Amino acid sequence: MQAYIRSLADRHRTEASDRHLAFYLTFVAGAANAGGFMAVQQYTSHMSGMVSSMADNLILGNVGLFLGGVSALLAFIFGAATSAILINWAKRKDLHSQYALPLAFEAVAMAAFGLSGLLDGVLTAVTVALLCFIMGLQNAMITKLSGARIRTTHVTGLVTDVGIEIGKLFYRNSAAVLGRPPVMADRDKLGLLSTLISLFFIGGICGAVLFKTFGIPAAMVLALPLMLFAAFPLVSDLQSIRQRWT
Repeated sequence: MQAYIRSLADRHRTEASDRHLAFYLTFVAGAANAGGFMAVQQYTSHMSGMVSSMADNLILGNVGLFLGGVSALLAFIFGAATSAILINWAKRKDLHSQYALPLAFEAVAMAAFGLSGLLDGVLTAVTVALLCFIMGLQNAMITKLSGARIRTTHVTGLVTDVGIEIGKLFYRNSAAVLGRPPVMADRDKLGLLSTLISLFFIGGICGAVLFKTFGIPAAMVLALPLMLFAAFPLVSDLQSIRQRWT
């Protein structure tokens, strides 16, 4: 079990470790997105709706809401940029924690979100920005980790790709024309995409139940496994640093 948990965030990647980490992160994104809506009445995992709402609020003269959208968008971008900085820095240092660092950063940010539920007077805009930062951080991390093959924080692209594969699955190939290969669906990819969509939905259900029952502090439940996944590579790097200094 320890070896398996270590593999999820270690720098040495396999197809299985990429998928299994993506499965959990997709679940977390669904839970945080649904839970965030329960907390602040706004979804924070996808920027398409956020940018559209910014345009609407600007035209309608809702300056406060427009500026809130801008801060959320910038927070998502800053989260993605932070993830890229951490990963690239760790790669240049040849650390085991190339992907564990942004994962640990996400766990800390998720815990901060959970602790904010214990405080009075926390601005909604700050909460939304924090959630957007988390989503940007996570999406950039899994994008770099998987070579841009997997996204975890929104399902629009996933659903589109599912539709493409279904279209190829039911395409009726006629006799080969000019030696062109037949249209074939990637069944493995279709299964992966369907699993990710399902986990986002299941995560949303669990997140809604948790946040409805316990409020924002329920985010701590999501933060703990993230920190566990990140712990082993981080400990390995700390041990290496300690050995060099002794």
